[in-house]
Amino acid sequence: MPDQTKAAKIREGRGFIAALDQSGGSTPKALKLYGVPEDRYDGEAEMFDLIHEMRARIVRSPAFNGDNVIGAILFEQTMDRAFEGEPASSYLWERRGVVPFLKIDKGLQDASQGVKLMKDIPDLDATLSRAKAEGVFGTKERSVIDAADADGIEAIVAQQFEVGRQVLSHDMVPILEPEVTISISDKAEAERLLREAILRHLDGLSDGDQIMLKLTLPDESNFYAPLVDHPRVLRVVALSGGYSRAEANARLAENHGVVASFSRALTEGLSADQDDAAFEARLTDTIQSIRDASVAG
Repeated sequence: MPDQTKAAKIREGRGFIAALDQSGGSTPKALKLYGVPEDRYDGEAEMFDLIHEMRARIVRSPAFNGDNVIGAILFEQTMDRAFEGEPASSYLWERRGVVPFLKIDKGLQDASQGVKLMKDIPDLDATLSRAKAEGVFGTKERSVIDAADADGIEAIVAQQFEVGRQVLSHDMVPILEPEVTISISDKAEAERLLREAILRHLDGLSDGDQIMLKLTLPDESNFYAPLVDHPRVLRVVALSGGYSRAEANARLAENHGVVASFSRALTEGLSADQDDAAFEARLTDTIQSIRDASVAG
């Protein structure tokens, strides 16, 4: 059974889940937005050192606490590192009251039937066992929907639940993330097909099992209410998906019971060149605005 103290924090907490899980593919863009262009580092090792410095600067902020941030999703390298000399997962939970999650997907397959499925995840059982030992509560796994193709969406949801069951077998809670691309012309229809497929697969879970869902903010307010209210869903969280923080917050506030799990929108406006006072002021305002939108919903 998953840790019930952490489960209660996720279920009842009035805050949001921070996505601090940029991987090798997304880190250069994240660093560039943070004011660190690619000519400022040489190779992956330096790149990951710099993104870890950014993450450490965020999590040690006084505003980054369990009253505002109920959970944080980590990249595997981050889980294996330390914040303030303490293992990252332990630091988040023991020092900040923030529930740690681990990103486990290894990128996307080529597009087929309007979707991008997850690539195979090698040695997943070993990774989950190690994460569980580190105090990680759950996982996150992302795939992408680029068209309202019923067969493609069924395939993506089936894969998400298959991986989710493997996570559940380790007494951890999976966050399933079938992201709908915000720019597609048939987004509303894709969301309808996605909701129907998720509801079907939820009915196939064993009694007592609970998963989480990370979904693109829908075009229709409260569209995912049947998922929010489902007894096998611990929590529904929303990704910003390319919306500005202002628009993401506005959409989020219109969806009851859904809280944020933002990545780019969380770090919007932060810069490596800001002094501590300016960085802290901007981050505090950002965290408060995302929390307010999460609570409003």
